[in-house]
Amino acid sequence: MVKINLRKYYPDFYTTDCIIEVPNEVVALMDAYEHTEAAYYLRRYRHKAYYSLDRGDDIEKDILFASLSPCEIYERKVTTEQLHAAIASLPDKQAKRIYAHYFLGMSKSAIAKAEGVSKAVVGDAIDRGLENMEKFLKKSL
Repeated sequence: MVKINLRKYYPDFYTTDCIIEVPNEVVALMDAYEHTEAAYYLRRYRHKAYYSLDRGDDIEKDILFASLSPCEIYERKVTTEQLHAAIASLPDKQAKRIYAHYFLGMSKSAIAKAEGVSKAVVGDAIDRGLENMEKFLKKSL
């Protein structure tokens, strides 16, 4: 066990010294984080990389975009097809309510208000629809 001062790691939160004992693994992890962070700042300084990734020229999209393998693309397509087939197997009201709630992002109370029914009715229909979809998907596998 090693004693550390939390004020060193969290200067904005701890205004006075707060000494605690932590396991050696935690100290090693916190030191590794500090070294990684210092290396990042040094690299950024050396390469003069003082720009934001939100510049507006889609640089952040290019950095974050991970190309999918053909296997992953196929799996997504099959999963999407199964999901659409499961929704299509539902009664009309259940399918519409599930689509509105999960795909359009409408709240259950907004769906209930639009249809002129209570929120409990919409919630029950969505729950039953999800159970029916689960049964359909298990049966198709």
